[in-house]
Amino acid sequence: MDNNKIQLHNLNFEDFIKAIDECKGDVYLETEDGDVLNLKSKLCQMIGLSTILNKAEVTEATLRCTNPQDETMLFRFNLYGKIEED
Repeated sequence: MDNNKIQLHNLNFEDFIKAIDECKGDVYLETEDGDVLNLKSKLCQMIGLSTILNKAEVTEATLRCTNPQDETMLFRFNLYGKIEED
């Protein structure tokens, strides 16, 4: 795995958006085609997730976070499918 990149696996998109909304820094969705979308933007969320849904392949995208705490939280979300409560 590249530093600061998380490869996505079977996600519940509604919970995923809630996790993104919890992030303090920017979170970028990067596709193998070279597209980069800032998922903190609601417009980019709609575009990025609709693109993934149309292809039905989530594993072709990775996340890159500017905040290390966000990266940790999203990595755990990706593994366990939920955000840990404090």
